[in-house]
Amino acid sequence: MLRALYSAASGMEALQLNIDNIANNLANVNTTGFKQRRTQFQDLLYQTLVAPGSSASSSTEVPTGLQIGLGTRAVSNSVLFLQGDYVETGNELDVVVEGKGFFQVRMPDGNIAYTRSGAFHLDRDGRLVTSNGDPLEPQISIPREATKVSIGPDGTVSVQMPGQLDAQQVGRFELATFVNPAGLDSIGKNLFRPTTASGDAITGSPGEEGVGRLMQSFLEQSNVNVVKEMINLIVSQRAYESSSRVVRAADQMYQEVNNVVR
Repeated sequence: MLRALYSAASGMEALQLNIDNIANNLANVNTTGFKQRRTQFQDLLYQTLVAPGSSASSSTEVPTGLQIGLGTRAVSNSVLFLQGDYVETGNELDVVVEGKGFFQVRMPDGNIAYTRSGAFHLDRDGRLVTSNGDPLEPQISIPREATKVSIGPDGTVSVQMPGQLDAQQVGRFELATFVNPAGLDSIGKNLFRPTTASGDAITGSPGEEGVGRLMQSFLEQSNVNVVKEMINLIVSQRAYESSSRVVRAADQMYQEVNNVVR
């Protein structure tokens, strides 16, 4: 009965973390470039009462044994980098990565962070920046006099200047890929930073060597599937309820044991 209490408690704690993860996914259903997380669980140690394969007699052995599990725990909530839906915005500074790759952003501390959100703006110096004001890396500046900005699938940024027939190239996007993108560290604001698990960033031009292509005037929406998340929420709620009933059942069994001596 004591094992049942602790096993049920571990299940309730793990399921609470899963519900917290689902809540975060649903809260970011409208966040541009957001990637959902999936909680993964692992069973705990087992108390072996009869070891599988132990001798039952001089000529026979136990075929299965008797082991009692001690519960579960949440071990990770890995990021699922599935492509989100595209939405056309009509804004010439909005860009989507069609395939693999991250935009590179220069943080205030000088380090590089990575994002899938291509909602860019212009700062007072004409640089392409994120919604937080962090400049794109490598920096791309748009002249004030430019009347039109064009971003090609290969990342080439060109502008149309007054009185000129030919477009003028002002920069080019470079994207970063990782061997294990699920190992990236989420730091908020749609940003990731590399870790030893993700490996170092591998930069390249859009459309080359497996790097995704760019599409202008589109944004990538969150890849959260609301229906599936709601189903996961219901399943987690029912599992949590079942674990709480195990706690009550074990408590009632303890109560019956206590009443035996009366």
